[in-house]
Parts: sequence; structure tokens; C-alpha cells
Amino acid sequence: MPVWIRPTLVQAVCVVAVALVAGFGLRFALTGSDGNGVGASTPGVSPTVVAATALAGRTIVLDPGHNGGNSRAATAISRPVPAGGFDKECDTVGAETDGGYPEHAFTFDLAQRAAVILRSRGARVVLTRPDDDGVGPCVDERARIGNDAAAAAVVSIHADGGPAQGRGFHVIAPALSPDRTNAAILASSSRLAGTLRSAFGHTTGQPLADYLGKEGMTIRSDLGGLNLSRVPKVFLECGNMRNRTDAAEIIDPAWRARAASGLADGVTAFLLAEGAPSAVPR
Repeated sequence: MPVWIRPTLVQAVCVVAVALVAGFGLRFALTGSDGNGVGASTPGVSPTVVAATALAGRTIVLDPGHNGGNSRAATAISRPVPAGGFDKECDTVGAETDGGYPEHAFTFDLAQRAAVILRSRGARVVLTRPDDDGVGPCVDERARIGNDAAAAAVVSIHADGGPAQGRGFHVIAPALSPDRTNAAILASSSRLAGTLRSAFGHTTGQPLADYLGKEGMTIRSDLGGLNLSRVPKVFLECGNMRNRTDAAEIIDPAWRARAASGLADGVTAFLLAEGAPSAVPR
């Protein structure tokens, strides 16, 4: 391992980022992970080693799934909207733990926490909804917010409502949409998915989902938010709210803080690997 003498802060950031991303990329290409969502020896990017200007000029959109008012607006959220070659319902109510903690509250809390970290690194962060007591927005509008922001990355935040015996988190990357209009983002979204999966698993200790997908990844063409995106975008399903162990973590504010760090670390590593922005986002 080379020895660096008196590196500047920027050099230190670059070294950490390159090593991080290289480790993620190699593991993703060869094995996907160590089987537990954790890189064997590569640490996630820590807020203490990422410069305050590391993400300057980048716009990141965080899309907290569902909304607190959806349950009171069945007609509004069930109306069909364009979803990339077909129509799909505007939005859904979302899942909840057996104890009644709702997915919409979890996703909004996590988005706010992650936004603080990413802004501390110089990014402009946009949330697709400003609170947790509204309705929607619909899946097509969520995609449009990311597109209109010229986002460098978009993460749609969720928690699954899977079988009670199933544990773990997974990342959803886009497949080619039925209308074949999202082809340009497939490669970059796949890179975002792999990097986010490694960072989130490492920081949280959360295992990869054992009840769907492969190595904590699924590729789907039935999600309007991915089909309609024109910028790199993935879904992060942070755990299974129906599983007792996952639910205990999801309701724990300390775990949500780690989850926010893992999300921010994954997005940071992806953006630093992608290089400087071509233009200042509008």
C-alpha cells in the first residue's frame, strides 16, 4: 500500500472515494457482496472524511415513498397515471409494522436524515414531498421532479411489506421500460444500485433480502418511477416491515441514523466515481 505524506483534504477525499468505489465495483462485478450486504474490508464513506465541498454542483433527489394522507384519499391515489408504456395507480398507502409504524413515516424520517448529511457534503438535495401529511405525489410526478431537477442521482426510499419470515434489504434497479424510453439510464442506475447496496449493508449491518431478488438486487420494468426517470435512479427497500427483527430496527431512531449514513455514503461514492458534473444543475 503506498504511503501518502501530508495529503491535502481534497487528496484524502479522492483517495478514500477511489478506494471505496473500486472495492464496491469489484465485489459487485464478481460476487455482488459478501452475502450479508457488507463489504469484507471496505469501509463506507464517513461524514468525518468527506469534504464539505465534495458534492458541490450536484443535485440529489430523495423520494420518500408514499405519504401520510394517502389513506384518506383512496380515490386520488387509485387513479391511473402514465407509468412508462402502461398506466398504474397514482400511489399507494404503503406497508407498516405489526406495531403500526407506517412506511410513509419511516421513509420521510430517513429522507430528512440523509438530506442533512448530503447537504453537509455540498450537495443540493430535493425531496419529492415536503411533509408527511399530504397526498402523493403520483409516481409520474415523482419521476418528473428528479428529471426537472437534472438530478445526478435519485433514490426512492421504501421499506417492504414482505412475508413475515423474510429478512433483509434490497435495491431495485430499472430494466428497460415497456415503452423503451429509459434505456439511457440503465447502466448508470445499475452502478448506483451496486454502490448503494454495498454502502447501506456495510453501515447498517442489515443482511441482503433472503426472500426475493438475487444478492440483494432486483431488476424491474413495472415501476413507473424507474420507467419514467431520465436520470440515474433506484429504489432502496431498507428492510421488511413485516419481519419482527427488521421492524425492531426500522422503529429505532439510532438504526435510522445509521441507515441515513449508509444511504448518503452510497450516493456519495457513486457521484465521486462518476466524476465532475457537466453543468451546474438548474
